[in-house]
Amino acid sequence: MASKISLTLPSGQKMPALGIGTLETNSEEEVEAAINVALELGYRHIDTAFVYQNEKPIGKVINQWISSGKLKREDLFITTKLPLVGVHPDRVEMFMKKSLENLQLDYVDLYLIHFPVGFKYQEDGPHMFVIENGAPVTEPKTDHAAIWKKMEEQVDAGRAKSIGLSNYTVSQIATVLKSARIKPANLQVEVHVYLQQRKLLEFCKKNGITVVAHTPLANPNFNKFLEKMGSKPKKLPDILNDPVVGKIAQKHKKTAAQVALRFLLEIGVAAIPKSVTPKRIEENISIFDFKLDCKDMKALNKLEVGEPARIADFKAIRGIENHPDYPMK
Repeated sequence: MASKISLTLPSGQKMPALGIGTLETNSEEEVEAAINVALELGYRHIDTAFVYQNEKPIGKVINQWISSGKLKREDLFITTKLPLVGVHPDRVEMFMKKSLENLQLDYVDLYLIHFPVGFKYQEDGPHMFVIENGAPVTEPKTDHAAIWKKMEEQVDAGRAKSIGLSNYTVSQIATVLKSARIKPANLQVEVHVYLQQRKLLEFCKKNGITVVAHTPLANPNFNKFLEKMGSKPKKLPDILNDPVVGKIAQKHKKTAAQVALRFLLEIGVAAIPKSVTPKRIEENISIFDFKLDCKDMKALNKLEVGEPARIADFKAIRGIENHPDYPMK
């Protein structure tokens, strides 16, 4: 079942409104299997990032599908992201090229700045970033205009069809817009029924910026990720067992996850749920045969909690909240 809804980017590109996310995959075999299943089911939007360390297996699968004639490159919408260690004018092009090499592609459809804070870079050592006192060393205040100029150069060079931002605030996006020759095409940010980001979404709409929701189901497995990062678990919002969501799901003979994802489509936001389970990958894309009515939307709108419901606050990176460009204050 192919995605039947798409968002139109300023370039005229069509971005499928439902994609597959790939954060927290455990092995190359796992991500290859998940992407193969997704493509078989009709997914054409794949989201990854340099920092996920899975661009190579994703590229391998994409290359197999294209070389076999099953798909053409233009059938796919591929997003990847500039890592935090690349958030510096001198390193944008280098990391863009690294991602293209990993993905075995000449271009990506969308290249995003992953986070508005940069890490100090080192070529040699166990990590690409400098560590002091057990934590990455951050760059000083981010020069958003200078970095964006380098992002624009990736479009000029044909390496990215469109460029955008991830985890940026209204004020940070406004700073980019002031100097932009090519305006941001997309903002990827955490959005779900408990964290609806209404002011941010309205700002993006006014400025012609499409929005993709990462963590669209509030990531019930996020504590496993925190544990892997050496951080303490946190209390997570439980959208999938929310009685309001469950009642609407029962009404439409759908799952709670399908209702939560459909809610995002109804408010004009694309979603990239992550799963490596074939049944869930199939369920996540099976949201184009029903719609939520006004009563449903009213009930779901009331579930808004706001900032306390945020999952991805990046605080697993010790001390990052002290940086002047940390966006989740």
